[in-house]
Amino acid sequence: MYLTDEEKAMLEGAQGEGVRKAMEIVTALGTVYGAERLVPIEHAHVAGVSFKNLGDAGLEFLRNWALQGAWARVPATLNPAGLDLSRWRELGFPEEFAKRQRAVSSAFAALGLEPIYTCTPYHVGFIPEKGQHIAWSESSAVLYANSVLGARTNREGGPGALAAAIVGRTAAYGLHLDENRRPTHIVEVKCRLETPSDYGLLGYLIGTEIPGGVVYLRGKTLGSATETHLKALGAALATGSSISLFHVEGVTPEADECAPSGDLPVMPIETLDEARKAFGTEPLDIDLVWLGCPHVSREELVHIAGLLEGKELATALWITTAKSIRDWATGQGILETIEASGARVVADTCVVVAPVEQMGVKTMMTNSRKGAYFAPAHAHLQVRYGSLEQCIKVAVTGRWEGGDETT
Repeated sequence: MYLTDEEKAMLEGAQGEGVRKAMEIVTALGTVYGAERLVPIEHAHVAGVSFKNLGDAGLEFLRNWALQGAWARVPATLNPAGLDLSRWRELGFPEEFAKRQRAVSSAFAALGLEPIYTCTPYHVGFIPEKGQHIAWSESSAVLYANSVLGARTNREGGPGALAAAIVGRTAAYGLHLDENRRPTHIVEVKCRLETPSDYGLLGYLIGTEIPGGVVYLRGKTLGSATETHLKALGAALATGSSISLFHVEGVTPEADECAPSGDLPVMPIETLDEARKAFGTEPLDIDLVWLGCPHVSREELVHIAGLLEGKELATALWITTAKSIRDWATGQGILETIEASGARVVADTCVVVAPVEQMGVKTMMTNSRKGAYFAPAHAHLQVRYGSLEQCIKVAVTGRWEGGDETT
């Protein structure tokens, strides 16, 4: 692997042990994947932030790295923490867990990372341009950056993304290279798609049949796909496969230049029925309804406020988002409208990485394919999947009462 003089100096420890360790991680990954060089990055996004995932060993690792002089030299944000850092007590999070999570936050701050906890950094001002190199480690954000924005990142692990932030570089392999961004599979979508939940089901179907590569989607209804639809598609794709880039004909920024050529495998999708049958059989009584996986945008929050206005909820409803978006909603009067129903706009965190099993939550409904996939294993919940409108209906009644899963 070719290294510049500055990169060699980093690897040799000229800028301290913390930088040397980071460069060792970046170059080791590059060697494993056959990279010929490193590329400068504009931004890093680091996953593995909840104390639920890190534990005491992970916390000690971060503290030691900071003591060795490591410091992020490019803007770097963080994935969701294990709780709402400002409203944790009001929401009922355990005090001991809150103490540990605050210690994790301090450790990341000592490494120079910005105290922004979200799985959608592109909703809070960190929007890479087409062709820019970044190092992101949140799978749904990786899909969004590559596919919807046309930026370039592999699906980094948390330590790899943190190391890239410290040295300001990542190894040039995988989706950083032009030749690896061309489609390997074509998906012909022949069914009607309307809601973000439909796009989540579509992502599930694709991921069950195509475990990796780059997919190129074609279909009449895809032309009206919004960023919210594409966010749901990418989040679902990321849960069931290693796919980290998709193109949508006539929609995404690289679709024209990456149009399929040659004889590629084609996957036709006539209906979403198979995906619907895979979810939503249990439970009936719901402890928690969760919206915001990935975190909701301003536009989504406005829409949810309209659905909740004048309603009174029978069960808990959490809408997870970035703190800056909640602050914006407060200033607009949107938070007041939402929370008058009994719902809570919860910042900084995600149900999957929060200790909800310690808070009495056993059953959940969500409109997120990703959330429905991870919550049973990570939070030990029984989960029902449905549309946004269905989730609101269940929050009002406290119980699933049947009906079309996608209306």
